[in-house]
Amino acid sequence: MLKHIPSTPGKFKMEKSPYIHNKSRWHWHSSIMKLTFWSFIFLGLIFIFFFRSPSSNPIPQDPSRRSLRTHNWGGPAWEKRVRSSARIRSRNGISALVTGAAGFVGTHVSTALKRRGDGVLGLDNFNDYYDPSLKRARQALLDRTGVFVVEGDINDSTFLRKLFEVVPFTHVMHLAAQAGVRYAMENPSSYVHSNIAGLVSLLEACKSANPQPAIVWASSSSVYGLNSKVPFSEKDRTDQPASLYAATKKAGEEIAHTYNHIYGLSLTALRFFTVYGPWGRPDMAYFFFTRDILKGKTISIFEAANHGTVARDFTYIDDIVKGCLAALDTAEKSTGSGGKKKGPAQFRVYNLGNTSPVPVLDLVSILERLLKVDAKRNVMKLPQNGDVRFTHANISLAQRELGYKPSTDLQTGLKKFVRWYLSYYSGGKKAAG
Repeated sequence: MLKHIPSTPGKFKMEKSPYIHNKSRWHWHSSIMKLTFWSFIFLGLIFIFFFRSPSSNPIPQDPSRRSLRTHNWGGPAWEKRVRSSARIRSRNGISALVTGAAGFVGTHVSTALKRRGDGVLGLDNFNDYYDPSLKRARQALLDRTGVFVVEGDINDSTFLRKLFEVVPFTHVMHLAAQAGVRYAMENPSSYVHSNIAGLVSLLEACKSANPQPAIVWASSSSVYGLNSKVPFSEKDRTDQPASLYAATKKAGEEIAHTYNHIYGLSLTALRFFTVYGPWGRPDMAYFFFTRDILKGKTISIFEAANHGTVARDFTYIDDIVKGCLAALDTAEKSTGSGGKKKGPAQFRVYNLGNTSPVPVLDLVSILERLLKVDAKRNVMKLPQNGDVRFTHANISLAQRELGYKPSTDLQTGLKKFVRWYLSYYSGGKKAAG
């Protein structure tokens, strides 16, 4: 047929025919239908790729779900690194998964465990609640110590299941959480996502693991809420939270009790009291007071009604780390297997504080002396945004059962923090926020 078509376009004249006309119209309709069909398929693929795939949308629009991304993981090289980091190198050591390892407390606990010969694998999602570069710097510090921090999310059940398949962890130190009292008013769902859903996701992985690990996790002194009785004791009521953050931590304690009761998980909750120190969190008062005093900015200092004192039981990071390690060392084995309980399991709650509340005004005075700069003060009423007037820990239970004995006063601890701060942010190399 091709030999009947002239080589010079335009000189060939097609005979008009009803058959040819109808056939051409049928082909035209057919082409349109095919084009429409494949257009829908293509648009569908675009929707799936850009809007459903977590890897193609690294920063979701909903800030409460900004941590829902698990980066590349798996493969022989990755598994080899995971096993190496989690390998026990001391005679009676433990193999611990530390969640929130690139966080403030997580970095210090991971370092302490590794230095004494324990196997440690870190896990962090590196979200942007505060400057991620500080978390990356902590990650680099851990890497030099020999701790591998895998990047992933505790809400990713497949990812967690893989970790427990690669390493039979004896312990889990769960420190991953959405922190901060005031931020809960801006982004409440992030607290439910991390502190409740994230905890359940982790406990689900632990109860199904074989062997089941013993779990120590970070609760908070904020669970004491509006209590007026001081010092706060583990036996005091915790049903009056003053913030959503506190409510999620209280909910976490109840959820932990449920998993202990049903599945035989060994669980220990540690109620931290205002932890401070080097590599700390920029959203904490001692941290941003230091930053703003050095920049000559006015700092807001809260006072209670009728010029009442606002005080905190500031606890230095090294003391908190000792309490965490003691809790891990005294944790009994979980009693379940394959998700089934075989007997009663250990369940504990401890306060980890300093037992010496210090007025916030005194904190500022100490910083002024250490920085050799006078603060520009703006004293204002304590806002109704979740902050409480005071915190004060009764640590007698932790002293008796964990041998917990805090030894760092605020003056000494802040001196160490300021030394680190000036070194880390020296020469304008890093922005302090």
